[in-house]
Amino acid sequence: MDAQDRVADFFDRHGFEGRPAYQALDLASEVGEIAGDAAKSTTYGEHPEQLAVKTDELGDALFSLLSLCNSLDVDADEALAEAIAKYEARIAERGDPGSEP
Repeated sequence: MDAQDRVADFFDRHGFEGRPAYQALDLASEVGEIAGDAAKSTTYGEHPEQLAVKTDELGDALFSLLSLCNSLDVDADEALAEAIAKYEARIAERGDPGSEP
């Protein structure tokens, strides 16, 4: 069972219903907690070598993202493959995976 299926099973076992708008906001909140850990542990970027992010916060963000994927009927593996292809194309075209300004 992959991670996305595990999250779907959790929702089924507990009778939860996915609400995409709520899940998107929850995901943003969880990513914000990761950013908070990063900001505190690195003294707001002054000491990047001291980065410390709690694994449970990463897990919360992953859970929220996979919940959102399930609610929107998006296959997370396919979405990831699409993103990697996009970054590969950018590297091939411009030598950089980042978005253009």
